[in-house]
Amino acid sequence: MLTLDALREYGADVDEGLMRCMNNEAFYLRLVKMAVADNDMEALGQALQAGDLGRAFECAHSLKGVAANLSLTPIYGPVSEMTELLRSRSEADYSGLYDKAAAALKDLTALCAE
Repeated sequence: MLTLDALREYGADVDEGLMRCMNNEAFYLRLVKMAVADNDMEALGQALQAGDLGRAFECAHSLKGVAANLSLTPIYGPVSEMTELLRSRSEADYSGLYDKAAAALKDLTALCAE
């Protein structure tokens, strides 16, 4: 079961996330679960693999927004960095940042499944 304490242990800034949700715990937790169900991380990986930096930017930017609004810091950090690199369509090896963000999402998905 997803709880605020579990999210704190995960590394989320729960207090900030709750504030954005008018301190409505049920609403915040529902949004976190919806974020986990989104497929932008998979789409980001596919775009990066295909070399489609424009699409990769769109996916990373979307992920960044969701992670920022919900204060999901473990995802926000690497996705934010990737977004800024992709904004200029920089050719780079994004695999380290992607792997870090994907692992953070996997951990969050596991929390939601408990």
